[in-house]
Amino acid sequence: MPPRSPLPKPRVYIPHPQTPPVPRPPAAPYIPRPATPHIPQRQAVERVARQVPVQPLGQQTIPTPKISQQTVMSPRRTPPLQRTVHQGAAPTRRRSGGFNKWLIIAPVLAISVVVMSVCAALTLGVVFIYGSGVLPKVSTAGVALGGLSEAAAADRLRTEWDSIELQDGERTWAVNPVMLGITLDAAATAKQAYEQGRGTGSPIQAILGQVDVPPVISIDIVTAAVTLDEMASTFDIAPVNAGVRLVNGTVEATPPQEGRMLDVVRLIKRLETNVAAEVMDGIIDLPMRVITPTITDSTPLLAQAHALLARPLLINAYDPIDNERYNWSLPPEEWGRWLTTAGTSSGLTLALDTTALRNFLSSRQQSLSGAQYVDISDATNALQTAIANDSNQAQIRIYHDDLNHTVQPGETLITIAWHYGIPYPWIQQANPGIGDNLSVGQNIIIPSADNFLDFPIVPNKRIVVSISQQRVRVYENDQLKWDWVASTGINSSPTWPGVYQIISHEPNAYASNWNLWMPNFLGVYRPVPGQDFVNGFHGFPTRGGSQLLWTNNLGTRVTYGCILLSSENASQLYNWAEEGVVVEIQA
Repeated sequence: MPPRSPLPKPRVYIPHPQTPPVPRPPAAPYIPRPATPHIPQRQAVERVARQVPVQPLGQQTIPTPKISQQTVMSPRRTPPLQRTVHQGAAPTRRRSGGFNKWLIIAPVLAISVVVMSVCAALTLGVVFIYGSGVLPKVSTAGVALGGLSEAAAADRLRTEWDSIELQDGERTWAVNPVMLGITLDAAATAKQAYEQGRGTGSPIQAILGQVDVPPVISIDIVTAAVTLDEMASTFDIAPVNAGVRLVNGTVEATPPQEGRMLDVVRLIKRLETNVAAEVMDGIIDLPMRVITPTITDSTPLLAQAHALLARPLLINAYDPIDNERYNWSLPPEEWGRWLTTAGTSSGLTLALDTTALRNFLSSRQQSLSGAQYVDISDATNALQTAIANDSNQAQIRIYHDDLNHTVQPGETLITIAWHYGIPYPWIQQANPGIGDNLSVGQNIIIPSADNFLDFPIVPNKRIVVSISQQRVRVYENDQLKWDWVASTGINSSPTWPGVYQIISHEPNAYASNWNLWMPNFLGVYRPVPGQDFVNGFHGFPTRGGSQLLWTNNLGTRVTYGCILLSSENASQLYNWAEEGVVVEIQA
């Protein structure tokens, strides 16, 4: 094998610490070369070794570097790195100071892929499970439809969507949508719910979140307006005027309170614009208007209130039919909480809280017996009038409801009417078509005696007539004032028992049926409803202008239904009994 050509001599720059700088050609000015860094011999050898190819052992020729002026390399134009290399120290590798961003990106990508895979798998799984049903988190108008088929969802909507909640803050009312003219298309709504997450919307939201599908709804706006107008008072809160109250024996002013009123027009416009959006969650928020109280300062009435609250509130409830009295008393600590103010044409005045007063009267009414009841509105007005007039006492009236009677064997219309003290034509009027023949077990209405008490009751006067005793007894302040002999009607034209009152005064009344003039006539009752014919008290009558009748018949039944007194007694009664005095005629 021919011998290899010798290796080219490498150009090696090994500066010596004491090598002087090479001068420039004479033509140029002398510029000394900057000192070159000292490179140890070992490093220079290693650098050359890296450039020399390896030869087989025996053929390797190790060149001997020669340092001459021709082999000197010019220094680099860029300044050399200024590193301090200690003699005999091992070479040091440079470490990279950069940050590897893939250390963050890779885990994030991995997590994202896992999450997306899980969501996709979950979505596919749920869709597979709910393949023929509404996705699990879908509802409409407050009705959950998840898991139901389209037909079952429509059925549930028809069954359960029977109530809409009307809401004002924490106050709520349940109302049937039909009352508001609102109709739900259950089939169309169920179809929209089924498409949620399939054809429309996000399946993730329909599976893991919550989706409220707008219901398909129509509304009859006229029906809605009528119903809301009728129900408006249910939602309203009346404003409270500044008032006064008793606190630990001291009268102090109370602040006013704003009221709230339903804005019906505004709500109707909202429903007409987008009724589906209004009822999508099954709740309609009521728009309310704030009502400012009329009276905001009650300090001018503190002295008057102090005087009133020094005494209890007395309520005298009188039953003129049964002649019973109920006295209800409230201590100042209780009724003082009701005291407020009211504006009248004459200025500011004290009043009672209407709601509290009505609640109290309703509770007292429950303690009454039988058919008795209190007219809450009349009683409230009577108490308000008393307080406005600086009085702590009020008189109220107890009424009686109509009664139901079941006909017993042997009873007739006349006997029933006599028993209840109601003229039988009034019973016939309350039971149209009843006739004179009754059957056992038949139910008939007995009208209340309050039908005969048209005038305000005079509570401290009462006249009692006894048919069986033929007497008239007159009472004042529950004390007997007069006790007179009298005469009542004959059997064919009887004086009818019952509770009536003085309804008229005529100095000399004329009865055309019998051609009688009756002096000092006091009208008491009408035997036939709607007729002008009246029975009452009178003195000895005359006929033909001169003939005086029945002067010797007192104490026996001689009249045609009236109550006969002596002319002297009739005159006394005429002047004593004003209209409204109760007359009780006993059988």
